[in-house]
Amino acid sequence: MTRFRNGAPRKMGFTLIEVMIVVLIIGIILMIATPSFLKARETSQAKACRSQLRETQYAKEHWAMNNRKQITAVATWDDLYPMYLKKLPTCPAGGTLTIGAVNDNPTCSIGGSHVLE
Repeated sequence: MTRFRNGAPRKMGFTLIEVMIVVLIIGIILMIATPSFLKARETSQAKACRSQLRETQYAKEHWAMNNRKQITAVATWDDLYPMYLKKLPTCPAGGTLTIGAVNDNPTCSIGGSHVLE
């Protein structure tokens, strides 16, 4: 877009200061929003891990009832998959799941909020 000033064409555009202000505002918004996104990601990973642990516990209990095992018996992943689990459970945060005995809850190596209550 051109404007004529004193008879000569002049190009319109943004000044460097205007562009820097816009970049600064975007940076501030990102600084404020990033911790919220990280917290939401961590929370959803913990919920997904607890869901996997719960599913593993149910599969262990079904395995023990169908095979007439004691509550202290320990199942392996080969015992549970594919008969009682559609797929092998994994922790979305990268933790390792441990089955344990039938009367004990399965655990995740991450711990903290990755615990079946």
